[in-house]
Amino acid sequence: MARKLSRRQLAAGSLLAAPALAAPAKLTPGAFSVSLAVKDIAASKLFYEQLGFTVTAGNQAKNWLVLRNGDHVIGLFQGMFEKNILTFNPGWDQHTKKLAAFADIRELQKQLKAQGVKLTTEADETTKGPASFTLTDPDGNQILFDQHV
Repeated sequence: MARKLSRRQLAAGSLLAAPALAAPAKLTPGAFSVSLAVKDIAASKLFYEQLGFTVTAGNQAKNWLVLRNGDHVIGLFQGMFEKNILTFNPGWDQHTKKLAAFADIRELQKQLKAQGVKLTTEADETTKGPASFTLTDPDGNQILFDQHV
């Protein structure tokens, strides 16, 4: 007669028998912000200031501002793109300070492509310094990797 195993014994046995999977290399995308497509930059600025954000960069006359509240960063962009964008800045910390060491955007792009991620636009891999690439997540959200250093 076969011996019944407890759930704990079954779980332990299946963990021991499971083949080891190689974890993908950790992606380090850099500083994070949300870039908002706004209809009225003055109204949006006022709204986010009421939420405790302050302007730290940009030019309202040119329809773009960057606001910060602690480590939280929001970009306001009027007439520059249609949808909100999740933005990562390789090479920067959350306060736009250059990091001593970081993964170059072209390396991040190669890593994502090797994992089968489809890119919408690509950085020129023969260049150095500032560059960008974009992709779209499964729900249609746009993601921008934008290296300034």
